[in-house]
Amino acid sequence: MDVKVSSTPRGSYRKFLEQLSGAGKAIGVLTSGGDAQGMNAAVRAVVRMGIYVGAKVYFIYEGYQGMVDGGSNIVEANWESVSSILQVGGTIIGSARCKAFRTREGRLKAASNLVHRGITNLCVIGGDGSLTGANIFRKEWSSLLEELARDGKIDHEAVQKYAYLNVVGMVGSIDNDFCGTDMTIGTDSALHRIIEVVDAIMTTAQSHQRTFVLEVMGRHCGYLALVSALACGADWVFLPESPPEEGWEESMCVKLSENRARKKRLNIIIVAEGAIDTQNRPITSEKIKELVVTQLGYDTRVTILGHVQRGGTPSAFDRILASRMGVEAVIALLEATPETPACVVSLSGNQAVRLPLMECVQMTQDVQKAMDERRFKDAVQLRGRSFETNLNTYKRLAIKLPDDQIPKTNCNVAVINVGAPAAGMNAAVRSAVRVGIADGHKMFAVYDGFDGFAKGQIKEIGWGDVGGWTGQGGSILGTKRILPGKYLDKIATQIRTHNINAVLIIGGFEAYHGMIIMGEARSQHEEFCIPMCLLPATISNNVPGTDISIGSDTGLNTVVETCDRIKQSASGTKRRVFIIETMGGYCGYLANMGGLAAGADAAYIFEEPFDIRDLQSNVEHLTEKMKTTIQRGLVLRNESCSENYTTDFIYQLYSEEGKGVFDCRKNVLGHMQQGGAPSPFDRNFGTKISARAMQWISTKLKEAPGKGKKFVSDDSICVLGISKRNVVFQPVTELKKETDFEHRIPKEQWWLKLRPVMKILAKYRTSYDVSDSGQLEPVQQQNGQEEHAAI
Repeated sequence: MDVKVSSTPRGSYRKFLEQLSGAGKAIGVLTSGGDAQGMNAAVRAVVRMGIYVGAKVYFIYEGYQGMVDGGSNIVEANWESVSSILQVGGTIIGSARCKAFRTREGRLKAASNLVHRGITNLCVIGGDGSLTGANIFRKEWSSLLEELARDGKIDHEAVQKYAYLNVVGMVGSIDNDFCGTDMTIGTDSALHRIIEVVDAIMTTAQSHQRTFVLEVMGRHCGYLALVSALACGADWVFLPESPPEEGWEESMCVKLSENRARKKRLNIIIVAEGAIDTQNRPITSEKIKELVVTQLGYDTRVTILGHVQRGGTPSAFDRILASRMGVEAVIALLEATPETPACVVSLSGNQAVRLPLMECVQMTQDVQKAMDERRFKDAVQLRGRSFETNLNTYKRLAIKLPDDQIPKTNCNVAVINVGAPAAGMNAAVRSAVRVGIADGHKMFAVYDGFDGFAKGQIKEIGWGDVGGWTGQGGSILGTKRILPGKYLDKIATQIRTHNINAVLIIGGFEAYHGMIIMGEARSQHEEFCIPMCLLPATISNNVPGTDISIGSDTGLNTVVETCDRIKQSASGTKRRVFIIETMGGYCGYLANMGGLAAGADAAYIFEEPFDIRDLQSNVEHLTEKMKTTIQRGLVLRNESCSENYTTDFIYQLYSEEGKGVFDCRKNVLGHMQQGGAPSPFDRNFGTKISARAMQWISTKLKEAPGKGKKFVSDDSICVLGISKRNVVFQPVTELKKETDFEHRIPKEQWWLKLRPVMKILAKYRTSYDVSDSGQLEPVQQQNGQEEHAAI
């Protein structure tokens, strides 16, 4: 297909979606294997994106079974067929295990059913088994068609016309057991289910001083067990990839009794259902319970989570992931040629990538092989960077060495929260304190932001003081928006008095601005010549230097859950449009991403100026929509997107213009977006990124063995964030140039690229730059110099 490219000032070539056409193409979409939350969001994106580019899209019901049986199992989908499914778990087109497709006869029937409808593009959403099946089918396609022609089932013209089959896969699996992808569709939602249960169990366990053994899914992969253990601070975790060393029974009992001695009223042990020991013998939750009861005599209960983990509504992360993947899959199918190997669209860090399907499948099978052969170190490495980092972080935070075994550095490190509270801040503080102590530093907590720093509200904080902090929302240390400008003398005095050698700041835009002020004051106050690191933590996600901030995922989930409820109310009343105001200051992240995850019709944001004509066209669009079977509307508005087009103004305009066609309601979400327990993502992200920041601080302090060294270079005062696929430390002096201080946002924001996706899925024509989509990448490319940002 001829792709026209337009040149941009930078001289690089740009590729736009408008240049790709799906006219005359037919795409079949199926879900196969075990179901996962978010599959519906992927199906919706494939259907709508396919229709948008002019292709026909077919549902293939009941997975490969439906493809073999044909008939009413393969049905053309339209725009409205995928309405209202974004918030539904599981898959609306069904999934089944299929024996027939494993035989050549079965695949012949399937090929015949596809050819009769002209389908030569397949989008398969499933696990490694489903994707392997699709690849075999693709390889056999031409020989299957020839055989069908010989038997007179299709004519020779069809053999020429439908000569090759394109396959693109998306991985839907709650276990996150597919190599090459950071996150599979459904994993984040399964973690939500697990953490909801853990949080609930913790309150009852504390009341009775009980030990709980929780069994989570993962027959061959311990990802869910590992991340939930990291996110709830479990005492012990059992994984298939990393069995406990010989004699673990005794070590575990010692650890549990030590924790009890430290006044901890409960113990949590998490077990993956496929947990084994070093001899590949299963370790069951019942066996662990018996051990604890006989050795320690603790009151112990077992809870098996089972299929609860597969159920429920998909999280915001899974909806956005699946929508991005679905759109990417259709682009990959449009660009495919007969030579293109089957590919998987996946996430690397925060970037969508295409990987060769069979290489990923091969690696996934290699993990199992390594486990069978008891090469457990290899198994962990093959799982990827993300898994390995999680495992190492868990080990560092869960097990404290005796004090006499930790070499002391005689350095004091302060941790401070600045700005508005964000969920996940406490997880980051806990992680920093424990990693700092394990590195031999003394850790100090600063209470109530820069204000508290100036007043000397500073206390040493120990390993046990931060126990149970991961699941707490808000900020336990207390936080204020006050900048340090007026208090520089007093803060410098406190740094001197407490002999502080480094500072870790966890907070939002004020924290970033405050760090710049302290950096600029180095010439007047030598006390500020120490390493300083900022971890961005704000629901608004408006700190320069990172794609994602601690707390923004929790805020986004609140927005999306509320939108789901409001949509339900609007569907019941019919012909109703809701206007919802989100927080975020001038940053449109919550409104834009919330709109994408909740299936909004429009999202007004400051970064994309709009005028009365845009509002008018949105009203007309909704008027047209009310003529269809989808008689409801959802419009999001960022709180500061426009000085004059306020929420009230937009509400009144819509009410007047929509008279007789639809009525309007408005809802301001307010501070509920800041509260609540942190999501599993924010707990895990806060924990991991904070551990990485402490590692950086420790390295810096090692450069200065004596007390004399002054840190004056720009690279000793940094923001730690995620950029595309890497974890990066960026000096604030460099980031200053990229900041719009008046509106407190970065000048360039990655998520604006996803704006057209939201518009396309809401049935608007728009221009979409797909230059980032493209070449297949080899799977093993993660060994470069940069640090891979596995989320």
